[in-house]
Amino acid sequence: MPTFRFLPSTPTPGCLPLTATRALDAFPIGNVPLSEHQRCALAGAWPKGEIIEVYPHAWLEPADVAAFMAESTASALVDAQGAELMLRSGATGPVCRAQGSFLLRFAWDLLVANERALKLRTDWQNQGDCHASLYVDGRLSVGPGTRILPGVVIEGDVVIGAGCKVGPNCYVRGSTSVGNGCHVGQAVELKNSVLLDKTNVGHLSYVGDSVLGEKVNFGAGTMISNLRHDGRPHRSMVAGELIDTGRRKFGAIIGDGVHTGIHTSIYPGRKIWPGLTTRPADIVDRDLV
Repeated sequence: MPTFRFLPSTPTPGCLPLTATRALDAFPIGNVPLSEHQRCALAGAWPKGEIIEVYPHAWLEPADVAAFMAESTASALVDAQGAELMLRSGATGPVCRAQGSFLLRFAWDLLVANERALKLRTDWQNQGDCHASLYVDGRLSVGPGTRILPGVVIEGDVVIGAGCKVGPNCYVRGSTSVGNGCHVGQAVELKNSVLLDKTNVGHLSYVGDSVLGEKVNFGAGTMISNLRHDGRPHRSMVAGELIDTGRRKFGAIIGDGVHTGIHTSIYPGRKIWPGLTTRPADIVDRDLV
């Protein structure tokens, strides 16, 4: 029988504040937990009488898993930075370098994983109640009980969960995942973002290249900036150190239960810890912890 052993979860300070309320391997990517994505990537790779250890915070591409399993002498699958993703117990041979797999180190890595998850997705179906005016230029999956109101435009790969309400007059661009029980209000634009369950983005708001936790509520006109004036990659504070994200477009990381006042403006690369609030017209120019 094959044996895949998932190593214990370890603290992930780079993924705060999202991991302040959940383990990273339980984080939904494309509305599916990371651990389930790993099991799918491993499904067709059966080791013969050997033990393969898997890091719980690894994003695994099926092609990389297959290549590692085919190299029977390889001791580990590592990403571009040399971080171990999978280990072959007892092996001492060379490492196998992944082409697309990587270790989730920082919260913005979840945006990359979300893009990969939607690209790999094959189950695209519309189970919701969509107005006839819905325009789709890409691939769209809609869960049961979701209503899409008039004037909504979908571009790229977009997944919307069950029991949501979207619109009217929203623009949703891929790669974007919206969880279950969410509300995306009048004239909202979502772009390349992840919204977890029961999150509300009020009317006249913009969310780009960002991750919003569960039960977040954005007051009307809340705006997230995602581009520096000089076009350089964004930096974000992690454990007291400014880290280069390598991303030209990067918005905000918002923890569970955050509420913003109307017309809140959030600078690029900022993070707000769970349960915090802003006042009307606040400017978030630093992390709120």
